[in-house]
Amino acid sequence: MKKVYVGMSADLIHPGHLNIINEAQKYGEVIIGLLTDQAIASYKRLPYLTYEQREIIVKAIKGVAEVVPQETLDYVPNLRKIKPDYVVHGDDWKTGIQQDIRAKIINALAEWGGQLIEVPYTKGISSTYLNARVKEIGTTSEIRMKQLRRLIDAKPIVRVIEAHNGLTGLIAENIKVIKNNQSREFDAIWISSLTDSTAKGKPDIELVDLTSRITTISDILEVTTKPIIVDGDTGGIPELFVYTVRSLERLGISAIIIEDKIGLKKNSLFGTDVEQQQDLIDNFCYKIKQGKKSQVTEDFMIISRIESLILKKGLEDALKRARAYIEAGTDGIMIHSKEKDPAEIFTFCEEFKKLPKRVPLVVVPSTYNSVTETQLQEYGVNIVIYANQLLRSAYPAMVKTAQTILENERALEADQYCMPIKEILTLIPEWK
Repeated sequence: MKKVYVGMSADLIHPGHLNIINEAQKYGEVIIGLLTDQAIASYKRLPYLTYEQREIIVKAIKGVAEVVPQETLDYVPNLRKIKPDYVVHGDDWKTGIQQDIRAKIINALAEWGGQLIEVPYTKGISSTYLNARVKEIGTTSEIRMKQLRRLIDAKPIVRVIEAHNGLTGLIAENIKVIKNNQSREFDAIWISSLTDSTAKGKPDIELVDLTSRITTISDILEVTTKPIIVDGDTGGIPELFVYTVRSLERLGISAIIIEDKIGLKKNSLFGTDVEQQQDLIDNFCYKIKQGKKSQVTEDFMIISRIESLILKKGLEDALKRARAYIEAGTDGIMIHSKEKDPAEIFTFCEEFKKLPKRVPLVVVPSTYNSVTETQLQEYGVNIVIYANQLLRSAYPAMVKTAQTILENERALEADQYCMPIKEILTLIPEWK
């Protein structure tokens, strides 16, 4: 039998996939190169189904002889191992993101006399269309909660942006750009206590209680499908923290980040300009343990935020706390800094790599904002959070608009800062 290789994601199986497999059967034994989560996430969103789930489905399709993992978007590594007689693919990849991949396949096949067979695109159906419809339907709390751990495993760095109401949730959910023929978007949503408090006209001192925070969270949950990380401030006393964990887990939140401070909460970016007290290591470890014991699932994450660099206690204190919190069962470490230069963050990251036991590493480059995601990735960072930019950009624009109306005693001049009325009326479509 001739060997026929077909590469696919197979996240949402549709008639186009089946048509490709049926055509491939005509040339020989069909081997499916099933893209891993990592391969798919390298150029678009994380697939809805895990690799294991997709593998079960594809193996059950009539005409499929074998399924092998394809660990990169590039087919060539698998092709050189298998040396198929044919590669079968739809003819819709001659332009766009897959154009270069197609060229590489043709060159590789030429090494052993293989041939590329291109099947006419099945009109009227596509994965892009199905993905849009699935997003309209929404998701469940269980599926959403699991996504963050899957993203950490699948992506070199997970990109997170803050949201403080339903509208900013929609921005975090839908905004994307195409760069280097790849679609780039935010992977998850951060619900900041700073921006939530500020949007409510309250100071950032843990004044906004959990009930009010959950109202904001629910507004965002209703219009998004991406995983959510909640800023839990200090987490409160351990006896109350366990209820916070239960409440967020029940909603389908993926993680909470709590900082190792006690007393009246002051924003960390004040640094030592205001009085801030760090918790004892043993006390904070107890809080972590109690939170982990209260969980119902293994999917929810408790991430520990270390304030040692903020409070000028130095690298050794930060690393000592990281080791202790990891032993206590924390699911991640967030290292915080208010310096404009990322040097101390990089130093911590280098030392963190040497720890015998590690967990995902999180950073929030609000002040050292010149650092790139590529640099952070090179230093071993797993999650980057853009923690307050949407609110910070919205406020100056609204102030400017209000001032313009006052100065001109009419709204005409303010129109240059505003979206058209028709666009705001149709911004949120009705559910059908």
